[in-house]
Amino acid sequence: MVSVNTKRIESDLYELFKFGYNPKDKGVYRQGLTEIDMQARAWLKEKFIALGLDTKIDAAGNVCGRYGEPDKPAILIGSHLDSVPAGGMFDGTLGVISGLECIRVIQENNIKIDSPIEVIGTSEEEGRFGGMLGAQALTGNLTLEWLESARDPSGEYLSEALKKCGLNVPDILHVKRNPKDIKAFLELHIEQGPVLDTNKKSIGIVDGISGVYKWLIRLIGKPDHAGTAPMNMRSDAFMGVADFAHELQRIIDEEGSEYTRLTIGHIELKPGFAHTIPGEADFTLVGRDMDHDTMKQVATACKKVLAAIARKHKLHFEYDELSWLEPKHFSNNLLDIIEKNAKKLNLDYMQMPSGAGHDCQFFADTVPTGLIFIPSVGGISHAPDEWSHWHDVEQGSNLLLATVLDLCQEN
Repeated sequence: MVSVNTKRIESDLYELFKFGYNPKDKGVYRQGLTEIDMQARAWLKEKFIALGLDTKIDAAGNVCGRYGEPDKPAILIGSHLDSVPAGGMFDGTLGVISGLECIRVIQENNIKIDSPIEVIGTSEEEGRFGGMLGAQALTGNLTLEWLESARDPSGEYLSEALKKCGLNVPDILHVKRNPKDIKAFLELHIEQGPVLDTNKKSIGIVDGISGVYKWLIRLIGKPDHAGTAPMNMRSDAFMGVADFAHELQRIIDEEGSEYTRLTIGHIELKPGFAHTIPGEADFTLVGRDMDHDTMKQVATACKKVLAAIARKHKLHFEYDELSWLEPKHFSNNLLDIIEKNAKKLNLDYMQMPSGAGHDCQFFADTVPTGLIFIPSVGGISHAPDEWSHWHDVEQGSNLLLATVLDLCQEN
């Protein structure tokens, strides 16, 4: 049985790590559609060209390298090249480099394949502009209205960033692939959580990705003097947030499931002065679950609780739903193929959901899709000390290779 060259994967990952590396905090700063991000894409393009692949960077910034016949449905192996600010060296890039290694092994061993293989380094997955641009472009999940209005936290428009990279908004709408031209989509990724590491498992076979919604909530009361306003006569917006935070676990216990997550990740108090009672609290709520009906039940419960808390504290409650992505469940047939190969390789694996979003979720509705996890040490990701052991990288990459060979030799 053929296997990957882990030293070669390691070398490539360290090379890619240099693009955006900050020696001060040892993190990677390679946000999507920045100059350093495009330098990394040019590097990957050269790697593809060196292998003789049919290579291009499409209008969304996806770097694509194809091996095999041009007119047959292809097996796509994809993940992202961009990072969060102060990110690590494995997130996203592992899946791209392991895909590249799969093609190298196939070429070196003169393995005959009946289906072409295409490795894609997707663009802007980390949501600098609020979405997963590359994967959404490939699957037709974008609109011109969104492309023209999307901005990053600094206020820069997506259209401006694209122009700096030599790309144009209207052309992105032509990037969509016909599902008939895709045999399957595979992604290898670090878990970015503690489950595999805690359970001492080397592989996670992912059966789906949780749905997620994001709200911006406003509790509006009355600013007042912190010394002269009696406690029982206040309309304190922060007290509303505090009460709601204490209700989150009860909502999950009564309306949610073992996969439900509720997170208040950002809060802003206004006017934000130490001696003034907050007259307004603006905060985010992100909810997740693997079942769409459960998501709706939890969301409804959150609204009822917020309304009750607002009445209690003499507040006005309002919210904007910024996004709602439904859960995605992966192909049972492809899950079986991945599991068969995990057993053949004698890997210690478990089936699990993903609480984080990934490029592959946009393919799940139209083509057979699979996602393989390897452990993140300590569950750490999106941080400079993100790490995965090289033996886990090797096992995950070999499982990817075995699954690809199974698929591309099927009739």
